[in-house]
Amino acid sequence: MDTLFSLLGEGGFPTWAIVLIVVAVLAVIVLIFLPIPTWFIAAVSNAHVSMGRLVGMKMRRIKYRMLVDVYIRARKAGLEIDIAELESHVMAGGNISNVVNALISAHSANIDLSLQSAKAIDLAGRDVLNAVKVSVNPKVIETPVISAIAKNGIELRVKARVTVRANISRLIGGAGEETIIARVGEGIVTTVGSSETHKEVLENPDMISKTVLKKGLDAGTAYEILSIDIADVDVGRNIGAQLQMDQAEADKRIAQANAEERRAMAIATEQEMKAHTQEMRAKVVEAEAEVPKAMAEAFRNGRLGIMDYYQMQNIQADTAMRNAISGNGDGSDTKSSKK
Repeated sequence: MDTLFSLLGEGGFPTWAIVLIVVAVLAVIVLIFLPIPTWFIAAVSNAHVSMGRLVGMKMRRIKYRMLVDVYIRARKAGLEIDIAELESHVMAGGNISNVVNALISAHSANIDLSLQSAKAIDLAGRDVLNAVKVSVNPKVIETPVISAIAKNGIELRVKARVTVRANISRLIGGAGEETIIARVGEGIVTTVGSSETHKEVLENPDMISKTVLKKGLDAGTAYEILSIDIADVDVGRNIGAQLQMDQAEADKRIAQANAEERRAMAIATEQEMKAHTQEMRAKVVEAEAEVPKAMAEAFRNGRLGIMDYYQMQNIQADTAMRNAISGNGDGSDTKSSKK
């Protein structure tokens, strides 16, 4: 180094100028590689951060300026936070600015929220800052139009507004807004369905709110229900009458099907009886055709005489006459026998 200074001095440069140049070069190197401005800002802000930690953050490619700004903001808000914990949360992929803002809001509103809880909520995917805001300023959730039917069959269309407050202790693992809406809808359907008439609900819509609030619908959710207000109640269709009409139409179709079945069976039975009657008549005609042959054979063999034949004719005539008198016959047999 002395040799270098002597050589430069022999070239016409004064020693003090050379020293000044070397110091300037070293200062530039220090300013480039050491985050002195950031360290100085933290020091004057009463949020001291060691130079070694800042260099380590820079080597680990952490946005140390942003982290120091967040740390300064937390210290100015009166929070006792170790910057190492903030650094670990950044390396875990969390949103450290959101976490610190949530802690500042909770501290100002006297809400019990620790750094570990805030970090866990953030890493779980919840918006911890919004949760704190909802805890301070309750949020109104509006349900869609819910259709419910009273016992008299009249449909009511109900829309409700649910005022909720975030429950910080149940943000991790607690159900969200969809569960609240589903449970409120279930309570509305149950309340309207247990009413004798739809007029009871129209006269006292607050009965829905009171009944639903008693069910403890916020159990297991990340919210606490403060109130349920009925925004609108409209009368819909007469579902009971429509169901009765549909039932009557179905009964009519069943009756028609049964009648058609009985008619088909009656027609089949009638046709069967006609066929049987025709068959019997054919047999009778066949048997009657055999009578003359048998009588002729009896005459030839001498088993039937003329007097026997006349006596049989007289008996048939008497039978036909009695049938005609009693109304069981038309006397056709008598006429045929007289001929």
